[in-house]
Amino acid sequence: MENKKKKQSIYDMIREYLDEAERLKEGIPSIERPSWDLQACTLEPLSSIFVTTREVIITADLPYAEPDSVKVEPINSDRLEITAEMRRKVKFEEMGIVHHEGEFSSFSCQTRIPMPVDMRHIKTRIKRGVLEIRIPRKRSYKIPVE
Repeated sequence: MENKKKKQSIYDMIREYLDEAERLKEGIPSIERPSWDLQACTLEPLSSIFVTTREVIITADLPYAEPDSVKVEPINSDRLEITAEMRRKVKFEEMGIVHHEGEFSSFSCQTRIPMPVDMRHIKTRIKRGVLEIRIPRKRSYKIPVE
């Protein structure tokens, strides 16, 4: 008696593969972390990084931030720290989150810069609660070859 397998179509094989991937994904714990620190009463601002041929532009949303309290400090050659105090405290319920309690009085985050930049020439400005950081890219640098 011959045991022949039924040929599967490519679509059936892809469907099986995707179903198996979905089953495996369910067993993997999430590595997301909250964007707040209740002990320090800080929120992590939403931010984005845009790279041009001449500079790296970082924006961070800082609603309710006191403009005079905004600080942008280089931590090392590829990381910045952004901090700011809020004009007033913000509670979870104001953000539509009802399953947590707490309030925040400041913003704090660290941002990794994806390429070599000249940290000595950082320019910042804040307008309507959005911080814009412009850092010129380094013109020449060596790329290590192994």
